[in-house]
Amino acid sequence: MHIVSDFPREVQEEEGWITLADGCRLGIRIWRPVDAESDPVPAILEYLPYRKRDLTAERDAQTHTYWAGHGYAGVRVDIRGCGESDGVLTDEYLQQELDDGVEVLHWLGEQPWCTGDVGMIGISWGGFNGLQVAALQPPELKAVITLCSTDDRYADDVHHMGGCLLGDNLSWASTMFDGNTCPPDPLLVGERWRDMWRERLEDSGLWLATWLQHQRRDDYWKHGSVCEDFSRIRCPVYAVSGWADGYCNAVFRLLAGLDVPRKGLVGPWAHMYPHLGVPGPAIGFLQESLRWWDYWLKGKETGIMDEPMLRVWMQESVPPSARYEVRPGRWVAEPTWPSPRIEPKHFRLTSGHDLVPTLEEPAACVSGDDVPLTVRSPLSVGLFGGKWCSYNAPPDLPHDQRDEDGGALIFQTARLDQDIEICGQAIVELDIESDQPVAMVALRLSDIAEDDQATRITYGLLNLTHRDSDEFPQPLEPGKRYQVRVPLKHIAQKFSVGNAMRLSLSTSYWPVAWPSPVPVKLTVHPAGCRLILPCREPRPQEEAALPPFGPPEAAPPLAMTLIQPSQEAWRVIRDLANDQTTLEVINDQGTFRLDDIDLELSSRVAECYTYAYGNYDSLSGWTEWERRFRRGDWEVRSVTRTLMTSNAASFRLRATLDAFEGDSLVFTKSWDEEIPRDLV
Repeated sequence: MHIVSDFPREVQEEEGWITLADGCRLGIRIWRPVDAESDPVPAILEYLPYRKRDLTAERDAQTHTYWAGHGYAGVRVDIRGCGESDGVLTDEYLQQELDDGVEVLHWLGEQPWCTGDVGMIGISWGGFNGLQVAALQPPELKAVITLCSTDDRYADDVHHMGGCLLGDNLSWASTMFDGNTCPPDPLLVGERWRDMWRERLEDSGLWLATWLQHQRRDDYWKHGSVCEDFSRIRCPVYAVSGWADGYCNAVFRLLAGLDVPRKGLVGPWAHMYPHLGVPGPAIGFLQESLRWWDYWLKGKETGIMDEPMLRVWMQESVPPSARYEVRPGRWVAEPTWPSPRIEPKHFRLTSGHDLVPTLEEPAACVSGDDVPLTVRSPLSVGLFGGKWCSYNAPPDLPHDQRDEDGGALIFQTARLDQDIEICGQAIVELDIESDQPVAMVALRLSDIAEDDQATRITYGLLNLTHRDSDEFPQPLEPGKRYQVRVPLKHIAQKFSVGNAMRLSLSTSYWPVAWPSPVPVKLTVHPAGCRLILPCREPRPQEEAALPPFGPPEAAPPLAMTLIQPSQEAWRVIRDLANDQTTLEVINDQGTFRLDDIDLELSSRVAECYTYAYGNYDSLSGWTEWERRFRRGDWEVRSVTRTLMTSNAASFRLRATLDAFEGDSLVFTKSWDEEIPRDLV
């Protein structure tokens, strides 16, 4: 990372509040040129629940100072109920949050140091609400950069995938359970900090219970899903993600669905800003963002809209690993999306477990290819699948898929005699039947090296009761054959000469997704099945002409003192004596001090996903967060624990929250809820 400390305009920083029409005060931090009142600048808003004062302070200082130094006001606002903002946060993307965001934009537009033009940027939550606020069409909002976000809160978020309940649903709920226990800083809010903290502890609630009450795509999930009406977004959008991120699909849907000026960028990265991007290569994203802001907020001709609509990192073959520092590959581009230059290539599945190139229309069966195949996967399939959304810490990418394929049906091509490159969304069409009314299918496409190591390239899940609709699922009729389509995650990948492609099919994928209520046997009729790959021909001259991204750079980091280093682990524990298996994930972020405000922070999270061999009623997911803030004699600590179990009929949640001031327990609360399964 190149650190830039000399900017065209001198920067000042201020921290305070915005008072909304209902009297609620939102905490705000602003970085802007010192001469902005005489030479006003556009504003760039990042609107998050992640605490500008401490938890995002390091990142904010490096990004917002950078924008301010180039003639913008970088603005960080904590949403209602977070950081030093008043109120209580009780769920994601509430209408109150969005209405507050519109009011914040109006306030920014009226400031004497602002030109009246504002952009919104954000990663994850801030990427979501940037799109959601844009759909409300506030006049001040002139452009958006949305990173690692989604347009569809049900079909493509941390909660569900293909109608299956994701394990990350529990993990993310636990993250916000912990986040809602954090107090405001007494240095800013004074003695009222304790009352504000107590109100949050008492009223923020158990979000996981709310989410589990909505297991199908109802109005709860439609709210905030901008795909319900793309035409509501009338300002330009730049959508960014990474192949290791959980949200890369949304970039392609936004490009296809919006009718405003738009761009898409997908690198090899996990869930993070591209200038911090891992797996690398990271890029000069702050420079790229300035080209976008300069064009849309200042009217400068930067050339950014003359470049292709979509730019992606074409990954090359690598050995399987749970963590990569760099993914080898190259940048490729498409002038429009969907691209007419992407050609579907079809492969039929055979009873001999082959993947064979075929014509677009299913060919007549080769003798023997109509012999059905069956699979009933053990719950161990998925233990090496990584997380739905990778953060690259602890190492959370999928490992060698040979550890998974023993419990799956596999179909494999011959060794390739020429490279194949794909860009877009692969589709698997299945002719399938189930012996149970509720069943799921998991599909993985892997790159098989010459030494047989298997690297997962992309995957997809489908709750077969959602085969026709996420809103109106229907149970399966055991023994009846169904034709279903399973989309895999978008990807750009080169399969090299000498390697092979493998499609793996299983009936479970734990703990990436919560399994079906009881064990399932699926029968696959290969003659009616095919894999459709979005193939792209290399265009070397065109690719060589793409303007290169600059190197990663940012403003100077905050002064911080490391007190205790971080520790992390990702362990699969097979207890053969007790026939019990556990996936244990530890992320201890250590302890550090923010020197400028003399605030010491520490946090640790542990997650365990466990099952007993063959016992579907033994499944459990357990999380524990511990977080501490300390300054001098002031110290607060919280511990949150969540246990999720299930049987064939219902999910059960048990959770506890303990909060301490010094060594004294000052608050405790517990939950015990049972929620019926709804065809999940």
